[in-house]
Amino acid sequence: MDNKIKSITLLIAICVLSPLLLYAQLPGEVSGRYIRVAEIGQLADSVNVWGDVTSSGRYIIPVGTSLPDLISFSLGYRELRGRDSDINWSKTQIEVKVSRYDARRKLVDIALFRYRYQDPEPVEMFEFGLKNNDIVTLQVTRKPAFTDYVGVIAPVVSVLATSILLIQNLRGN
Repeated sequence: MDNKIKSITLLIAICVLSPLLLYAQLPGEVSGRYIRVAEIGQLADSVNVWGDVTSSGRYIIPVGTSLPDLISFSLGYRELRGRDSDINWSKTQIEVKVSRYDARRKLVDIALFRYRYQDPEPVEMFEFGLKNNDIVTLQVTRKPAFTDYVGVIAPVVSVLATSILLIQNLRGN
């Protein structure tokens, strides 16, 4: 009877876990932030994508994938938003950095591509060859606008004015 219970428990566990294990291996699905783009059986590299992208993680990509393709796989640059409206993309700068390390974890190579959003992507980005274990970091920055300065200065001025009024009211003036 005891072996029968163990067998039934094992059978139930296999039935419950098998679909989950199979689902995790499907192409294009996310499993532990491993994103498989390469088809099963296709020669592939594994590359880290970090920073201002919509979907960062470790990507399993086909050998020969270009940087713009990798950025597309990660669903593009993360959208910057202001308080009430979209940010003016014309003042936005994009920086793509690729770091490569050797087997002893020593930095071997860094490639850096900077361009403004309205400018075309540098041709070198299309020609750059990604390799296994490269780390691709994207950063989207913009020049501060007038509203950014107001957003920093206004609270400080408000606290100072409130403090002065409070002190005057406590003194009885």
